[in-house]
Amino acid sequence: MNLTVFGATGGIGQEIVRQALAAGHRVTAVVRDPARLPVTGDALEVFRADLSDPEAVRPAVAGRDAVLSGLGARSRRDAGVATALTRTVLAAMEAEAARRLLVVSAAPIGPEPAGAGLLDRGVRGIVSAVFRDVYADLRRMEAEVARSATDWTVVRPPRLQDKPVSGVYRTVVGGTPARGNFVGRADVAHAMLAMVDDPATVKQGVGVAY
Repeated sequence: MNLTVFGATGGIGQEIVRQALAAGHRVTAVVRDPARLPVTGDALEVFRADLSDPEAVRPAVAGRDAVLSGLGARSRRDAGVATALTRTVLAAMEAEAARRLLVVSAAPIGPEPAGAGLLDRGVRGIVSAVFRDVYADLRRMEAEVARSATDWTVVRPPRLQDKPVSGVYRTVVGGTPARGNFVGRADVAHAMLAMVDDPATVKQGVGVAY
């Protein structure tokens, strides 16, 4: 497949690029600073673009089989970037009639896990309060994605870890894995690539966790 990856220099984005290349896909990595992308490969195109301009991004999404985005706030100070940057991606995809889109959100944006106890709900409430502005941004981003004409999937991981890819994790289409408090960035990337051609995940939020 021909894939485009936004947020390619971030933790999840780098893993998407690395794993997609290893699987034999052609990858266009959209970045602001190519020097921050350590991944290389003959099937990799590094596309430098300003994500404030949809016109500049159109060539990166034209004719691609899927667009995968790891765009989001790196800290609470960055709240707002997920919506703003994803809006650019959506505009470029609409202009090029590109359809398949997968984006990263966060577990607290999704439904409460089935059977969640008082402790789980309490921790969820505390985390949501601490990262209130970031999660408000992600909710706005999800709403814009859901209103778009794309065949979208929103992937909602809990707390992220830097661990090697294992391929061993749980996913819940339309829900959140119970007692799923952690997942590795590499496994989020693995799950997203597996969902690209999974019709069950289209126009759905998908929880992923260990």
